[in-house]
Amino acid sequence: MLRIQIVEDDTQLATTLKYLVEDNPRYRVVAMAADADAAIAAAEEHDPDLVLLDLHLAHATTGFSVAVRLNDIGVACLFVSGKAPSFPMPDLALGCLTKPFTAEDVHRSLAMAEDLLRGRETLRPKIPQNLMLYETESVAPPVEPGFIPSKPSLLTRFEHWISGPLGGSQRAA
Repeated sequence: MLRIQIVEDDTQLATTLKYLVEDNPRYRVVAMAADADAAIAAAEEHDPDLVLLDLHLAHATTGFSVAVRLNDIGVACLFVSGKAPSFPMPDLALGCLTKPFTAEDVHRSLAMAEDLLRGRETLRPKIPQNLMLYETESVAPPVEPGFIPSKPSLLTRFEHWISGPLGGSQRAA
């Protein structure tokens, strides 16, 4: 059974999330919190496997500080936010489910998170459009400072296609 904590300052949404999570008998909500301090205290007390973490919390606190602390104590997070971070943060969370979401989005996101936590490969995954998993995001190779990568122009791609693997001059031979 996957033990889940919900950290959300909107009590109606938190309650809805609780019901959606517990639709699946493999998942159980062990704690709920609305701000950073309560979230960390609940995680230390209940030892969840996964925290569904809003990024904007009550009392002007953020989910980022909670994610850092949870990471320190070995608890995985899945961000649940109205606005996803503009770049992946695999050191803080498994990914981000962007609001608004459907019940199916929540169920699929939890299944994907559970697979990541258990080290299982998902067969034929159907990832919700509003879920970004940080672990599976491709990371661009490091580039030299000052290099700005760009997409080759149509003319450049056409010239490479014409030249082929042997080069344009060797084709005629």
